Amino acid sequence: MKSDERVSRRKFVRTIVGGAAIAGIADKLKPLEALAAVAEQKSAMPTRPLGKTGYSVCLFSLGGQATLEQGGRTEEALAIINRAIDLGVNYIDTAAAYGRGISETYIGVVMRSRRKEVYLASKTHDRNYDGSMRLLELSLKHLQTDHLDLWQLHNVRTDEDLEKIFAKDGAIKAMEKAREEKMVRFLGITGHYDPFVLQKGIEQYPFDSILMALNAADKHNRSFIDNLLPVAVEKKMSIVGMKVPARGRIFREGGISTMSQAMRYVLTLPVSTIIAGISTVKELEENVQITKDFKPCTSAEMAKLEELTKPYYSEASWFKET
Repeated sequence: MKSDERVSRRKFVRTIVGGAAIAGIADKLKPLEALAAVAEQKSAMPTRPLGKTGYSVCLFSLGGQATLEQGGRTEEALAIINRAIDLGVNYIDTAAAYGRGISETYIGVVMRSRRKEVYLASKTHDRNYDGSMRLLELSLKHLQTDHLDLWQLHNVRTDEDLEKIFAKDGAIKAMEKAREEKMVRFLGITGHYDPFVLQKGIEQYPFDSILMALNAADKHNRSFIDNLLPVAVEKKMSIVGMKVPARGRIFREGGISTMSQAMRYVLTLPVSTIIAGISTVKELEENVQITKDFKPCTSAEMAKLEELTKPYYSEASWFKET
């Protein structure tokens, strides 16, 4: 890529998302603290600090998968997104890869009029500079905004991924350039495959945020809770939990049987928030109510939930390296 092409990227993004009117949105946005206050007025959901960002995030946040990444589900997807914000959800996470842009596009329809109400996160799955910048352009276009609050490396799995990301022409250079040009505010890393690779990543670079797999089956195999979470806590990062119900595979007769159990376990950990993909508005409302009623598990309750998953932990952590 030529240097003049790189310099013009900011101008290009502003053009594709609606010209000067959209480009001015960032200057009119309230500070993160004010955004959090708006959410607290709308919702009885408890909040926690989102790392060192200055933002207070509700304990339950909206993930961009399930219905939100499926084509032909516009009406249902928009209903979920709008209802989530109405209920006080103030953090939405998506990715360029979710539905190959479908998730971002649905969210973008809502962001056109409600961008100021949420902390918006997306991801690049490309490991080099040029590919990541192209994905960012598409993400901003789909999301109908001129900036992300958080841009993340998507599903970092191996040492080879890290080598590519931190290479001279790696994705980290794109992230730094995007932050410098105010296309993104904060930088993050995500993964659910190997906690030790992610540990190397956050020790190598001062990321603001980490999205990691956390559920009650975690401790039985390559534990994120034991091997990655303490490092992220020490670094005072934004910590977001995913794979809480493991796409339903955490539930089993004789094992964990309710979403309340699954969510309480992870919310008892030192996380900022958890994300979940949502299939229906009813499911969303149930998860929000669980969050409103949340009380931390005792040590004995945590141990019991872990023990319940032991017979089927490999299925409940199918996304991990075995």
